[in-house]
Amino acid sequence: MAKVKVKKQSTFIDMTAMSDVTVLLLTFFMLTSTFVKNEPVQVTTPASVSDFMIPDTEVMTILVNEKGKIFLSLEESQANIVETLKRVGEDYGVTFSPQQYDVFKNLKSFGVPIGSMVQFLDLPKDARDSYLKEGENTRVGIPDSEEALSDVRGVVSAGKNEFKHWVMHATEVNSELRIAIKADKLTAYPIIKKIMDDLRELKKNRYLLITTLKTASSE
Repeated sequence: MAKVKVKKQSTFIDMTAMSDVTVLLLTFFMLTSTFVKNEPVQVTTPASVSDFMIPDTEVMTILVNEKGKIFLSLEESQANIVETLKRVGEDYGVTFSPQQYDVFKNLKSFGVPIGSMVQFLDLPKDARDSYLKEGENTRVGIPDSEEALSDVRGVVSAGKNEFKHWVMHATEVNSELRIAIKADKLTAYPIIKKIMDDLRELKKNRYLLITTLKTASSE
């Protein structure tokens, strides 16, 4: 008995619709994603049950590593960022060039004494990133002490709390600026208390604490 030949069917599948969906999904994620900021130090935040989202704009983030060094991040208009630097510089008799202002307004975060800021802004980008990440670098971190300080040239500056000057002028320039504290879970409590006391002296009694959302495994 002769075998019945089965007629071959085309296996072509139109993927046009699938491609359209893929492009739409890719576009959606590109427009809605928030990129992680390049922070100068690694901070492991403590866990909490709060799920309040930190705003993306109009916020000053106070970053504190486990050794108590303070870094700042300003998420606002570049004009406000430049004006803040200008006012802090005037307090300490430090002036900046237009090129240095251009570099500063594009920084994701910073953390050097104002007396070292000119030299810091003149560094290439890679050198600035490496400078901030040097954990043993005694010149890293915004001072929050009233004691006199010396910059990289050995010039002694007035005994002022630079951290308070940054907060004061940033909130003067932008009255809508919100303050957020992001501290490492290993940071000693007296260090955080000192920062909170400084904010209270400036009458900045409302601020956000950045934490990691607690899960069942965190308990």
